[in-house]
Amino acid sequence: MKLSYKKTVYVGLAFLLICAFWQAYDTLVPKILTDKFGLSQTASGAVMALDNIVALFLLPFFGTLSDRCRSRLGRRTPYILVGALIAVLLLLPFGYADAMQAKNLSEVSGEGPQALSVLWDANVEIRDPESGRELPLQSLFESEEDFTSIPLYDENGDVHRDHADYVVPARQAYARTVTHGSPFALILFMASLMLLLVAMSVFRSPAVALMPDVTPKPLRSKANAVINLMGAVGGILILGLGILFGTGKPEKALMSYSLFFLSVGALMLAALAVFLSCVRENRLVDEMHRDSEAAGITEKEETEGSHLPLPRAHRVSMLLILASVVLWYMGYNAVSSKYSVYAGSVLGLDYNVTLILAQGVSIVAFIPIGLLSSRVGRRRMILVGVLLLGAAFGIFSFLRAGAPLLVVNLLFVLGGIGWSTINVNSFPMVVELCHAGDVGKYTGYYYTASMAAQTLTPILSGLFLDGLGMSALFPYGFICVALAFLTMLFVRHGDAVQAKED
Repeated sequence: MKLSYKKTVYVGLAFLLICAFWQAYDTLVPKILTDKFGLSQTASGAVMALDNIVALFLLPFFGTLSDRCRSRLGRRTPYILVGALIAVLLLLPFGYADAMQAKNLSEVSGEGPQALSVLWDANVEIRDPESGRELPLQSLFESEEDFTSIPLYDENGDVHRDHADYVVPARQAYARTVTHGSPFALILFMASLMLLLVAMSVFRSPAVALMPDVTPKPLRSKANAVINLMGAVGGILILGLGILFGTGKPEKALMSYSLFFLSVGALMLAALAVFLSCVRENRLVDEMHRDSEAAGITEKEETEGSHLPLPRAHRVSMLLILASVVLWYMGYNAVSSKYSVYAGSVLGLDYNVTLILAQGVSIVAFIPIGLLSSRVGRRRMILVGVLLLGAAFGIFSFLRAGAPLLVVNLLFVLGGIGWSTINVNSFPMVVELCHAGDVGKYTGYYYTASMAAQTLTPILSGLFLDGLGMSALFPYGFICVALAFLTMLFVRHGDAVQAKED
């Protein structure tokens, strides 16, 4: 048996548009919430957890619903079409709310003395870096000139320490005051956000379930490598847009992202159009069944009545895999959703550059990882991936502003390879254990586990960061990933028999 890479790339376009959206969401929404609306890290984390709360209920629901769907377009394609179109439309009011708040903050959006004078006159309260107490801004400086003369960058080209310690918190506190006085932009932003999250939940499980629907079991790690590669392409395109628009530059922290969100929507529509023109779901499913039967692989598909429960041993492995998913997503999501803030406040770096490096490494690594996994085994490869990710987080815990850029980049390469190795193999292990008629449902279970983690971790990590500072981000991630390694050690099922290739 051989995998049709061309077919899998077309199927992966649905995952590309999903990952494009979530890359934009994870990097910009935390910045918007803290920089423009003045929310605390804990409150921002709670908002970031909303998508996961919604997904906890809707992903299994729409996954199971798509299992039962019979249409001219197939089981999964109708959900992909409707959900993606609604999501793109909702990006319009979403971007408009952001632009509205950017206009509300126009007086402090610059980096010169004039903008800093507005902050000085507002005399907002910020946390004193030395005492840790909340104090009025004017009590922390001898004169207005001392504050308004703070530069954005130091002589090394890094963000000036006083800018990160005083100007950024003062601007966020000012944004909080503006939001309290004029909350409509935040209300519109949150309403659009909630509807967007529902729209994305409509087609996430069906889009992911499409790969195992059209791929014989022994080839699913290879196919999932291609799917994840497509997702990485979506992410890297968004990060490229971020560099083009300058979303990661400290001096553009209060810029309007409305045009950026329009560009994200255009990219999603383009991927959807190619997907619909190239993927004929029912035909691909029939081809998969013929190829499986020719290779002596039978899959019992139950589409009516109650589905058979898993054997006890398989059920234990399933629960351990899902527990591992929860733990490594708790660590990874905490870092990925807060890194855009961490990069500027702790490292003084543009987050787009380092994240695009990690995505680029993933693109290169996915296919070799898929090929290696089919020979070495999914469980072993996941354990290696967890070790690599944990090592990257552990070393990153000791880096601060001025750290060698080469070291930062190497750690992102290491973490990117580790995360790619985990992603290529974890989902195929879950669907390996279920019947063909249950793929959508078990896809929902897989994403319920990941979303449960991503519901808890923004709030929990936010509490850590508010209490211990942004430097606690990577130690938190390391602890979660280390625990995932322990649970994964006890998994005994989910590897596929090696496929014989022609």
